[in-house]
Amino acid sequence: MSERVALVTGAAGGIGREIAGALTARGTAVALLDRDIPALWERADELSNAGHRTLALAADVTSSAAVDAAVAKVETDLGPIAFLVNCAGVLHVGPADELSDEDWDSTLAVNAGGVFRICRAVTQQMIPRRSGSIVTVASNAASTARIGMSAYAASKAAATAFTKCLGLELARYGIRCNIVAPGSTDTPMLTALWTDASAERVSIEGAPDAFRVGIPLGKLARPRDIADAVLFLLSDQAHHITMHNLTVDGGATLGM
Repeated sequence: MSERVALVTGAAGGIGREIAGALTARGTAVALLDRDIPALWERADELSNAGHRTLALAADVTSSAAVDAAVAKVETDLGPIAFLVNCAGVLHVGPADELSDEDWDSTLAVNAGGVFRICRAVTQQMIPRRSGSIVTVASNAASTARIGMSAYAASKAAATAFTKCLGLELARYGIRCNIVAPGSTDTPMLTALWTDASAERVSIEGAPDAFRVGIPLGKLARPRDIADAVLFLLSDQAHHITMHNLTVDGGATLGM
């Protein structure tokens, strides 16, 4: 993966932050895209100060104009994009009958619409080159019902289906498109939902009243666990894998 260029959305925090670092450790030049400008510059500075080639892009994936401009800048400043990781995401929780229009619309706009916009812009560059690898970070909630997560689950299911369809369309050009579906991962997105000290234990042991079976491996995922799966699917080691959904959840969805 050395000497190639990657674009990572949602790169300022959580899983995206870890993926950006893991890619640079492999010698990949990384464009970090996020709308959290302070966190974005902090992460980009960390990586560039460590001697890695990076580019910070303050952009919102819900804006086609912003996405198109960002992709054009990457191609000009870093070079041809070989890898794309869709990791930008938002989470609104609550019963479906209590979600606002804004909650629903913003969740779909970022988690599904953002994947579409970035993929459209990047694949227009990849197709003439007849090469590229794309990974969308979705969720195990895309295929397993979760109480209070209807908007999030629907958005991740849409992103999953889109990525598989894209992979089918782009296979003729040698471009691979895969999905990594994390379960509960120790990131600010998860811990922001915790209301007391027992929350981590409940995530691991399960909650029968919420129809959650817990995590058979007995631990939360680390961001690095997800990053490792993403890097494998991006890499030439996975050169004959496309349209695959790799679940990384410690067995929480019982292999479904």
